[in-house]
Amino acid sequence: MRQISKATVVAAAAFAAVVGFGTTQASAATTWTVSGGGSFTAKATSPTLKDTTTGSTLTCTSSTAAGTAPNGTGLSGAAIATISSVSWTSCTGPLGISFTVTPQNLPWTLNASSYNATTGTTTGTLTGVEAKISGTLCSASFAGTSSTTPATLTGTYVNSTHTLTISAGNLHAYGVSGCLGLINNNDAATYSAAYVVTPSTLKISSP
Repeated sequence: MRQISKATVVAAAAFAAVVGFGTTQASAATTWTVSGGGSFTAKATSPTLKDTTTGSTLTCTSSTAAGTAPNGTGLSGAAIATISSVSWTSCTGPLGISFTVTPQNLPWTLNASSYNATTGTTTGTLTGVEAKISGTLCSASFAGTSSTTPATLTGTYVNSTHTLTISAGNLHAYGVSGCLGLINNNDAATYSAAYVVTPSTLKISSP
């Protein structure tokens, strides 16, 4: 039988240790704890939808949302919470045009990707996002990289302030009708809002 050298044994042990450590770290980074979950509501003041190509901005007085989050430990970051309903109030765009905003493709899904234990902040994405706006002589739909692909937005949730902040992402305008060049097909857009979540006991963390 061929003898195995001491150097080979040491190298194998070191490799196993590295692999084991890497696996532990990866597992820790991809498991999540949610407490105070269940049904929740959220409200944002003065959310905005901005066409970043033309600079045109639609501002609403407020937006409310509702959804659910599971309680538990060892959870996947995928679908850490779902948004089952969302609405906007008193939305006004350029030239003082009043708009109605209607969500599409609900429920939308919140996904956690990283956690800052120092600040208690979870960073992730909101997926499945689609919406329509309609006003006098102006209407458009918003989706992702194509008219049939839902958008993905980025967001953060801070435990201490129980605030979900939405910003950036890959929103684009499609099916634009009218709008006087203020919004055009394929224009990129950003939705910005800070939703304060109730109950305030909802906390998301990663060990």
